[in-house]
Amino acid sequence: MVARESVPYLLVSAVLGILFYAVLPALAVLPAVAFLFILFFFRNPGRQIPKNDTHVLSPADGRVQAIETIDYEDTFIQGKAVRISIFLSMLNVHFNRSPINGKIIYTVYRPGKYLPAFKSHASGLNERNTVGIENSQMRVLVHQITGFVARRIVCYPQKGDRLEQGQVFGLIKFGSCTEILVPADVKVLVREGQKVTAGITVLGVLEDD
Repeated sequence: MVARESVPYLLVSAVLGILFYAVLPALAVLPAVAFLFILFFFRNPGRQIPKNDTHVLSPADGRVQAIETIDYEDTFIQGKAVRISIFLSMLNVHFNRSPINGKIIYTVYRPGKYLPAFKSHASGLNERNTVGIENSQMRVLVHQITGFVARRIVCYPQKGDRLEQGQVFGLIKFGSCTEILVPADVKVLVREGQKVTAGITVLGVLEDD
């Protein structure tokens, strides 16, 4: 499947291809390549989600860029937390998936800059959309962060909506970073530098009291 957000880009590249071909057939190669890249970038492959109420699944495809402990997360988790930052390259699938089953009870959008998403300070300065999801066992925060190329965040659900674990809830166009913050009692299973897959990779497991 391909995201509906790709349609305007596909139409533009298709029209350019026709115009270029009319002028000089060899020129049509450029918009044709662009058309194929857009199809590739906006792909949404189907996935078998390994649902488990004690697991926190990756909200994005990419590579774990950083894992940091936060002494006190005061906006939503309201306690000690762990932040896992995932960098998405232009070649990754850019759909975001819900890491847990739950209800969206917190959302906030923050305009900002467009620094390269792999920079450590990009999270604090770049445009960002935040979704807070809660169930009976835990709360998690997911930050959708733009990058140098990515300048458009899409988030489908609204505050009050429910999400199934692994359900697609958003998209970041053309390269980005996704962060997830989990409570400190979630045992992190991934390491920095590790590749992860949205809705498949288990980032952490909720430990028993």
